[in-house]
Amino acid sequence: MALTVHAITFDADDAGALARFWGAALDRPVQDGASAEFAAVGGEGPAYLFFAVPEGKTAKNRMHLDLEAGDREAEVERLVSLGASRLGEHEQGVRWTVMADLEGNEFCVVQAR
Repeated sequence: MALTVHAITFDADDAGALARFWGAALDRPVQDGASAEFAAVGGEGPAYLFFAVPEGKTAKNRMHLDLEAGDREAEVERLVSLGASRLGEHEQGVRWTVMADLEGNEFCVVQAR
């Protein structure tokens, strides 16, 4: 039996705020009932779930999202306008920008080929 991704889950300080960021970033709806304790982003593909936890982020993520964009730089600027931070630029066969969301979770925006 093969596994499929059911949801991508984030620990959060404010689940609702983080869900609103990722909903806008991915152009997907935040489900009704979002709160500071729990929120979900739906739409096509796996759900994104956000749960409030008492501890803050203390180290670099061991796993992160790589998101592909047709115009990487324009997408990076849009994400910055939503509150993301640009952490670095890299090129190794492909160009990508390392970013962080509102709570410091790292993710990358990769230039589509």
